[in-house]
Amino acid sequence: MSKQKLILKEDLLTTGGDDPLLEQLLHAINHANEIDIAVSFIRESGLRLLLPALQEAIERSDNNDTFLKIRVLTSDYLGITDPVALRSLMALVSPKVEVKVFETQNHSFHMKSYIFVRSDSESTYYRGSAFIGSNNISKAALTNAHEWCLRFDYKAPAESFEATQFRKIRSEYDKIFNHSNGISLSDVWIDHYITRRINAPALSLVSPFDNEPEETYSPNSVQVEALEALSQTREIGNQKGLVVLGTGMGKTWLSAFDAMQCKAQRVLFVAHREEILTQALNTYTKLWPQKSSGYFNSIEKSVDKQMVFASVQTLGKETHLNSFARDHFDYIVVDEFHHASANTYLNILNYFEPKFLLGLTATPDRTDQADILSLCNNNLVFDRNLVHGIDNGILVPFHYFGIWDDTLDYQEIPWRNGKFDPSSLDAAFATHKRAQHIFKHWEKHQQSRTLAFCVSVAHADYMAEQFNAKYSKEGYKALSVHSQSKVRRNEALQQLSDGYIQVLFSVDLFNEGTDLPSIDTILMIRPTQSNIIFLQQLGRGLRLAPNKSHVAVLDFLGNHQSFLSRTDLFQLPEETLENQVREDEGEYTSEPSIAKGCYINFDPEVVSFWRELKSRFKHTSSEEFQLLESRLGHRPTATEFFHEGYDHTKARKQHGSWFSLVALHIEEQQIIDVINKFNAFLLNAVQMTNMTKCFKPVLLEAFIELDGFNKPPTLEALAERSWYILKSYPALFANELSEKNKQLSPTDVDWVTYWKGNPIKAFTTKGKKESSASFTVENNLFKANIKASESDTRVLHVLVKELLDYRLAKYIKSKYPSHS
Repeated sequence: MSKQKLILKEDLLTTGGDDPLLEQLLHAINHANEIDIAVSFIRESGLRLLLPALQEAIERSDNNDTFLKIRVLTSDYLGITDPVALRSLMALVSPKVEVKVFETQNHSFHMKSYIFVRSDSESTYYRGSAFIGSNNISKAALTNAHEWCLRFDYKAPAESFEATQFRKIRSEYDKIFNHSNGISLSDVWIDHYITRRINAPALSLVSPFDNEPEETYSPNSVQVEALEALSQTREIGNQKGLVVLGTGMGKTWLSAFDAMQCKAQRVLFVAHREEILTQALNTYTKLWPQKSSGYFNSIEKSVDKQMVFASVQTLGKETHLNSFARDHFDYIVVDEFHHASANTYLNILNYFEPKFLLGLTATPDRTDQADILSLCNNNLVFDRNLVHGIDNGILVPFHYFGIWDDTLDYQEIPWRNGKFDPSSLDAAFATHKRAQHIFKHWEKHQQSRTLAFCVSVAHADYMAEQFNAKYSKEGYKALSVHSQSKVRRNEALQQLSDGYIQVLFSVDLFNEGTDLPSIDTILMIRPTQSNIIFLQQLGRGLRLAPNKSHVAVLDFLGNHQSFLSRTDLFQLPEETLENQVREDEGEYTSEPSIAKGCYINFDPEVVSFWRELKSRFKHTSSEEFQLLESRLGHRPTATEFFHEGYDHTKARKQHGSWFSLVALHIEEQQIIDVINKFNAFLLNAVQMTNMTKCFKPVLLEAFIELDGFNKPPTLEALAERSWYILKSYPALFANELSEKNKQLSPTDVDWVTYWKGNPIKAFTTKGKKESSASFTVENNLFKANIKASESDTRVLHVLVKELLDYRLAKYIKSKYPSHS
């Protein structure tokens, strides 16, 4: 049965089992702008099935500024309604979403109705459907339980019998929703309900289907190790730390377990995408229903919740940061913050003073982690990659096929700042020849459910068109889903999961923040320069699912340096590639496998191209810079260049300074101008300043945190801030200070005196190769001996911070290798 027939069937009675209500409700939610629900109870298992559609409807309405009204009424009857579900609903409450609880007060409440209207206002109806029957919101009731539900449809004209009855249904809903027993849902009400429910007698009047056991959650084997490592790092005084867990191994769950382990009072979870925030809120709510939770984003500004899930783009603004005291949150999680500009995150990290800050990433190696690690004071607490996840049975194995793509010439596509020109890609990718090439390999390796990553909306639509035109006879079907598609994201995923379609072509919707356990084939038909994005896309198929043995990954590789990153990603040495080309089979297969059940297969043309590429790019720092830029998908920082093993001394000899090299490879004129204007200061005061201890970069870190270029700080303020920064590096604090100085507080006169002697004195004394000192003390203020405009200063802060991160990373690695 096709999906369309299922949704639009003539039979108005739904009976459960092979005739579930869920699909019809999802379709109705996706196409309505007035939604009224009344059920006697809501279980988390059932709400989980409806939430993606409800959240997408809200997101769609907010983005398009269109009318939406959602009302949900449930009850406290017998305490069956799940507090976790109530917390999730509470996070949706807004001017567009109203949730009430009918307090039964020992009376029964048996409503089960779902009403949907498509209209342009509250009074002008286009069409509507009302589902009235026996289905509460639980997984069983919406899927396989024996339930009867009758659908009543309304269409114009307004004078018809159907219209009259539909208006009566809506009128009766209004009455019950506005009943005096209906209480608006609030965190306070949920708190009291949890207490009442714990003390309530055991349930005896609920059917086995409805009385689903509440899930319990516990860490997996890798998370247990990580929790122990996090506990130990705090015991030795670390206030920040980075955890690396491969995609799909449970980073969000780990952070929630650790917040509980810390007995955190107020938690802040920061991410750059709404999908990640939604997933995080749902995770924390499941584990910690006793705490209130809410979002801080462009639509909602929760400031009084115990757990806040914040968009970095919104919270990072100074006006919003000022809504909170600096110590408001005692536990902060920053997830995947390589995605956003360092400045945005630095605003947040420099403002808040939590007891512990946890950085999360799935990035596989130290080069990719470099800048993230700097934000966590170079404290890598725990690191487990996909190999560990597969070997521990947390993820399924993958079979990777690196397929040579000779249908286009990547050398002809413009390449700027670590990326291909989008419009040029669009034109090159949507061709019949390339589609045929992809289809041929997909038919050979595909399993049952394929997620394909495309370069653009036009590319996704074109591929779905081509696929359907070619394969309709074989019974295959494809869809494209993106921000402009008529098919909703949740609807497309449901169709793929149910097997109504075989391939879903997407554009940047499913890189992260979405669990897709049923996916068993990944089609990478866009050039993915970043290892991080590549792993996120691969991770969509690594989730465990029944009857799923592995995920097949088809990666189409072309003749461009950016594709060389795959050898680094899989940690395949050049000699392995040389020795493993099997001419008789016409393919390359890694041996031994990198994890249980995995293997890697490269076309021989790929290996030949890589050989030729490596022979060309291995001599100058500029070429090394280009290779690293291709691999990372962005302009490498000084720390990333260092962790890759490239020589900064060689770069300085060939180009004069790090930022002189950078200026050759960027197009942002303002940054180039600032580099040219302040290159001597950046080189002498930061990149090349002598270091016998870590104090100089610590002082400069404090200087820029205090906005020193614009507002020179007093020596006391500078010394105090420096103390706190040094204290956040326990190994440095313990080893770089004498026992006497360790006992000093940040405001002690003796500490200020000590800091004046070193490093303030060093910075205000002219070096042998300098015409003047980099800084001056004037009227007790610490001033830089350069003049910068406010706009220049913003850029200068970022450049100085980049060099400071590099100097500290290099210092720690050379002097305290066990801590690097």
